[in-house]
Amino acid sequence: MEPAPALDVLLPPGHAPIAPDPAEASLTRLYAYPPGRWVRANMIASLDGAATGADGRSGSINGAADHRVFEVLRGLADVILVGAGTARAERYRGPRTPERLLPVRRALGLPDHPPLAVVTRRGDLPAALLDDEPRPWVFTVPEAPFLGHLRAHLPKDRLHLHPGGVDPHRVLGTLAEAGLPHVLCEGGPRLLADLVTADLLDELCLTQAPAVVAGDATRVVHGGPWADPARAAHPAHLLHADGVLLGRWVLARD
Repeated sequence: MEPAPALDVLLPPGHAPIAPDPAEASLTRLYAYPPGRWVRANMIASLDGAATGADGRSGSINGAADHRVFEVLRGLADVILVGAGTARAERYRGPRTPERLLPVRRALGLPDHPPLAVVTRRGDLPAALLDDEPRPWVFTVPEAPFLGHLRAHLPKDRLHLHPGGVDPHRVLGTLAEAGLPHVLCEGGPRLLADLVTADLLDELCLTQAPAVVAGDATRVVHGGPWADPARAAHPAHLLHADGVLLGRWVLARD
């Protein structure tokens, strides 16, 4: 991984650049969660709107600036929500907080490492992910073809069945009741579309990579019905480093 770059603060104006800092004190303050339940998504896109590179993974279009913010966002989250397709494509395991950011979590009264929460229609998740610590939460349907596989690997309290389709309202409600109200969604694009159309997404952190990839990759929010009306958003801040733009957009509420 490249050395962490300084981040210019383009918005709001008048801020000094955020220098590399192992403890990430400035970024931690900048991205602090508000009180109560808050659903934040973190995604990356190329200049032509692709959510991945040609290999189908977001890792092929990110870099040091994005990784710096990515680690802070994970360090602040109670739980990381992800779709099964993304978990498989990006080879997810139990999240591990870098040692330098452990004091951030401990100061917030959080365990050292946030758990995953995975949404899946089929249940075909790698055993290595299911067995890893902290143990993930999994939300699926009673007719999932790999339900037996999930039951063999997960404690009962970590496996939740939703007849008729996984309901994002119930997912977030279950997590909040378990003391995990600050959610970081890392995709995939179809899960994010479900959150948007259900009016459950509070904030989108979007990195724009200085690359054009062409191809037929999906967008960061993709599929499902159109959001009607479109969800308006306003910029909370905009950072820059080496051509990479890192925006934080808060979605408007009626």
